[in-house]
Amino acid sequence: MSKVKYAHTNLITADWKKIAKFYIDVFGCTPLGPVRRLSGQTVADGTGLVEPEIEGVHLRFPGYEEDGPTLEVFQYLVVRDETERFANSRGFTHIAFEVSDLDSICAKVISAGGWLLGKLARQPVAGVGVCTFVYVRDPDRNIIEVQKWEEI
Repeated sequence: MSKVKYAHTNLITADWKKIAKFYIDVFGCTPLGPVRRLSGQTVADGTGLVEPEIEGVHLRFPGYEEDGPTLEVFQYLVVRDETERFANSRGFTHIAFEVSDLDSICAKVISAGGWLLGKLARQPVAGVGVCTFVYVRDPDRNIIEVQKWEEI
């Protein structure tokens, strides 16, 4: 049986440096490895795109060691814009960060150019605990769930 390990989540943006800074400043992600500058036939073959040119960085998620999953923040020279996504859109809609201080993180989201989609809500989950959470957007309008868990 083949071994499977979660590797990364990719985020495409018009300004990878700006969005990487947001995730570094707000959530404590850290750059991992060199800046990636990718192009050529191999990248075209793998992505199915014609003459793609990519630049960006991998950010280590907080709470993980060197080999943990990353947020891959990339910028293509040519992008295809789609309709804005919402919490109830089909497909991948958000990433989530568990934090110890919701108010502080929400303030950082706003000061770094993001905004709140809702307000703090407390949701009991039987057998797990109570999750206090809110959905926010980064400066590119990507949805992020910020959550704090407590035991019941």
